[in-house]
Amino acid sequence: MNYTKEQILARCNEFSKNTLMETLKIEYIDAGEDFLTAKMPVNPSVHQPMGLLHGGASVALAESVGSAASFFFINPKEQEVRGIEISANHLKSIREGYVFGTARIIHKGRSLHLWEIKITDEAGNLVSLCKLTNMVLDRKKSE
Repeated sequence: MNYTKEQILARCNEFSKNTLMETLKIEYIDAGEDFLTAKMPVNPSVHQPMGLLHGGASVALAESVGSAASFFFINPKEQEVRGIEISANHLKSIREGYVFGTARIIHKGRSLHLWEIKITDEAGNLVSLCKLTNMVLDRKKSE
């Protein structure tokens, strides 16, 4: 990556405005050479009917952080990223607090990026383990 941690976090938080990430109150909080971390509050707005964190909210966090991380490995003037597959194993329930999604690159090819996203609670317990495949596409040329 050719960006500072501060630039990465500012960019991610800026392009989250007026999106699902803003609705879910996802905030990017840490970044490094091979990872990106975001946090999301767990409250009734992301609960399923039993009062637990909804698996879909966990997957939205995972795809958001994994897709944002891929963005920093491409040339955004010439390329764009699309999530093409995501899987999740939900391992622990949580009712309140925060969850943290950390994406780490497994494979960085020219056209595919494979990410492992671990979602943990505030104590560091694994809540969900996700895998995301992103496709890198060439931007269409303007005529």
